[in-house]
Amino acid sequence: MNAEPKICGRILLADDGSEFARAAAEFVGSLPLSPDCRVTVLRVFGSQQATELGSLEDALEKTCSYLKDRGLQVDSELLMGSPAQIITEYSESHAMDLVVVGAKGLRATLGILLGGVAQQVVEYSSCPVLVVRPPYHQVKRVLLLTDGSPSSDAVMQYFGRFPFPGKLDVRVMHVLPPPPMPVIASFAAAERMVYEPLAITEATAEERAREEEAGKGILERTVRALGEFNVKAIPVLKRGDAATEIIEYIKEQKIDLAVTGSRGLSQMKAWMLGSVSRKLVHYAACSVLVVRKK
Repeated sequence: MNAEPKICGRILLADDGSEFARAAAEFVGSLPLSPDCRVTVLRVFGSQQATELGSLEDALEKTCSYLKDRGLQVDSELLMGSPAQIITEYSESHAMDLVVVGAKGLRATLGILLGGVAQQVVEYSSCPVLVVRPPYHQVKRVLLLTDGSPSSDAVMQYFGRFPFPGKLDVRVMHVLPPPPMPVIASFAAAERMVYEPLAITEATAEERAREEEAGKGILERTVRALGEFNVKAIPVLKRGDAATEIIEYIKEQKIDLAVTGSRGLSQMKAWMLGSVSRKLVHYAACSVLVVRKK
């Protein structure tokens, strides 16, 4: 893939010493990053861990050494405070290009639960966030999600320039709206509810056909645009509840990474993700890269 212009010049890796953070470090270590890329390993601790600074520093250095052994330029930070707040503020103030977190953490001696932190970082980060689920293995099968919006176009452009390791099996998915709900008929005398299927009128059938043609057009444009980055992709058109269809497809096809956009309410910091992105981060059985259109 064409990795120019560089989009991963500065990476922030959140580390809590757990197996989940370890998977995140392994993901970063596997990327074919440019020689001038710098990775900052950030560990956040609470006031109750102030007496454990020695062990925290040792664990932090272990992660740094792992990344340095893979030829990366690495810095480290050990800061006290609220993990999600520190991670988002640090990434913004240091103009990070990507934040990488483990999908879930351990409430052990370090006292940091990265599961809730990961969700909050995705919610409030001003840059793309990669949420890694363990165990890490090389990314081979990727699902790129699109709804045809300008936000999805930005995600596609980011995806095309992302420095993925090795050759990928790329699927591009668009989900059509679910069919109308059935009519519910009530029979009080029998004290029961009967679900009667809604008759598909000619107008309804025509509307569905138009939706399918539009969906195919969105996929064709996305596949064609990815071709400009030398990325070959297979189009996938589904119909139903978007989050449900995507999560089931990820499980059935053994997807390693899902790439999606985020939907902001405003340019303010307190933006909210679209419900699909939030559900993917929480429920998908794979790592998730959430790209926010600036």
